Amino acid sequence: MKLEQAFFRVYTKFKLHFYQEIFRRFQDREASLTTVETFCMESIQALGSPTVNEFANFMCISSPNAAYKVNSLVKKGYIRKVQSPDDRREYHLEPTQKYIDYNNISIDYLKTVMDRVAGRFSPEDCARLEEMLTIVGQELMPEVRLPEETG
Repeated sequence: MKLEQAFFRVYTKFKLHFYQEIFRRFQDREASLTTVETFCMESIQALGSPTVNEFANFMCISSPNAAYKVNSLVKKGYIRKVQSPDDRREYHLEPTQKYIDYNNISIDYLKTVMDRVAGRFSPEDCARLEEMLTIVGQELMPEVRLPEETG
């Protein structure tokens, strides 16, 4: 139970830091991504240039619903549709620099924390933590498959 609480605490702190930074940066203007759009963007980025249908299938939503969300994100400038060189009828979704800058808020903090981990723990402990996290991500979370894990 203590392990579960410790993991949840770390996960929560990462989320809350991200929310603090988003609110700090947008305190004088309205944030341009809704919560659902943020979830969509995180999924699209994690899926690595999916098509609209691949995104819809992963999120378990209808293709029209996915297309609506994608079009909203395109209008806001967070993703672009890139025509497939193999099948000209197919378009892949790619985050724009605008989204990458937005997402770097959480990436930068992750790097900061990982630098602190490396400074606090021995290389052997860091290697063991990496091994454990790899096992958790690859073996103990089969419900969520990332593109690099399939094939």
